[in-house]
Amino acid sequence: MSNGTILVTGGAGYIGSHVVRQLGERAEKIVVLDNLGRGFRRAVTAGELIVGDVGDYALVSRLLTEHRIDTVMHFAAHTIVPESVAQPLKYYGNNTCSTRSLLQACLENKIKNFVFSSTAAVYGMPEKDYADEDSPTRPINPYGTSKLMSEWMLRDAASISSMRYVAMRYFNVAGSDPDGRIGQATQGATLLTKVACEAMVGKRPNVAVFGSDYPTPDGTGVRDYLHVEDLAAAHLNALDYLRSDGKSVTLNVGYGHGYSVREVLAMVETVAGKPLVIREEPRRAGDPAYLVARADRIRAELGWRPRYDDLKAIVSHSLAWERKLLLDPWT
Repeated sequence: MSNGTILVTGGAGYIGSHVVRQLGERAEKIVVLDNLGRGFRRAVTAGELIVGDVGDYALVSRLLTEHRIDTVMHFAAHTIVPESVAQPLKYYGNNTCSTRSLLQACLENKIKNFVFSSTAAVYGMPEKDYADEDSPTRPINPYGTSKLMSEWMLRDAASISSMRYVAMRYFNVAGSDPDGRIGQATQGATLLTKVACEAMVGKRPNVAVFGSDYPTPDGTGVRDYLHVEDLAAAHLNALDYLRSDGKSVTLNVGYGHGYSVREVLAMVETVAGKPLVIREEPRRAGDPAYLVARADRIRAELGWRPRYDDLKAIVSHSLAWERKLLLDPWT
């Protein structure tokens, strides 16, 4: 029996577009649903793009039926932590309520497989220097809470149906397509590697270090930086796992080791061959000293084998993408 069509929500965004590209490269049947609020039409390199909201129940139900969807990959969400603190209901509306609507449509249309884009923000302030899948979930901002609530809804929806899922808790995503076809083009991005590379090419006057007095080797926060290509590949592994009748599972996606803010900035300077203008700021409320994945389980369960676990590669691909955007801005 041939595999059915995959609906990718948020497939014109940063992470979703990399997954769509990899799915297209292996000739999967794809429908992308994105409202283009923060995504880009030109980022969709495979499948059919439908412009619309994932919270539009009638539209989603029609797509699931007309395209004979059997798998949903759900990326559509707001993802900026400070914005979630300032506008919590925006995040609960878009991330949680829209996911509830999507799940309702999935149950009524008997969707078999569901891959969910979650986040390490569900862990909040880990008690240890790492978080594994059994660590307490104590989000400290509405973004993390909105995603955790969606995980709960997905778990409960699967418990009363034949739908199975993989929920993936991402750590710090960075980098871009190594061949420079797509990358993160969002205006006002907050991810460190993106911000630093924008500063290096002159799009920003400087890059801020928020906190230099943490109990870490150089005083700055340590994070598990994950190349977006490896993250995208993990979603294809999740798809294959579910198609092989794998059980529902929640998994961390990270490399299992971290780099400090200063180490990332130093690598940007090394790759570019010139210094950054660095501004030191006080700590931001709620930022842990360490947030690193224990990610053995995804390797064991899905057979995930990352290819770009290298800070220089992550930075090199990010910087090349920013230089390309200077010549060909995505607006």
